[in-house]
Amino acid sequence: MKYEWKKNDKVLYLPKNQPEIIKIPSMKFFMLKGKGNPNNESFSEAVGVLYSLSYGIKMMPKKGATPVGYFDYTVFPLEGVWDLAEEARGLATLDKDSLIYTIMIRQPEFVTDELAQQVIESTKLKKPHPLLENVEFGSIEDGLCVQMLHIGPYDNEPESFSKMEDFCKDNHLRRLSKIHREVYISDLRKTEPEKLKTVLRFKVERV
Repeated sequence: MKYEWKKNDKVLYLPKNQPEIIKIPSMKFFMLKGKGNPNNESFSEAVGVLYSLSYGIKMMPKKGATPVGYFDYTVFPLEGVWDLAEEARGLATLDKDSLIYTIMIRQPEFVTDELAQQVIESTKLKKPHPLLENVEFGSIEDGLCVQMLHIGPYDNEPESFSKMEDFCKDNHLRRLSKIHREVYISDLRKTEPEKLKTVLRFKVERV
């Protein structure tokens, strides 16, 4: 049976639009680091590189090379971990050119380091791109977090973060840093801004 993240991992990808506590397990990702405005072409190119690798894994059986442990699945959504350059902290308005990010796409558990590198090398031959040299593959475990589903434009996310921070105060939790994760459930190219669905998440500790 095909593994579909929207059905099998609802707790991670389709939470309520109210803050909640969750413990995030270790997961594997293809990752690219960058800095700057996500509306720029360079960001779109990085996203394209990650999807080319992700579909490269998924389509391997059709190319006659089925990995050990392979199962059919839906490619996971794009995610991003966001920070801000030191010089832009404290400004009254967000300077998007000073954003620091790591964008990533989760991979199934059967993807090993060796398999990931194999797909990176084959993609360099079939769909060469300079950013392929910067792709990293590895596991991330965020642990204890607060998350919620944000519905609406990305620029309105501060409203949801405010709710999440109030939730932390009411539940004896401390946000560990201003770094946060976003999981993009909607396709920006096909969705009206007011209908965009984005999971917002940041790490916390109990106090």
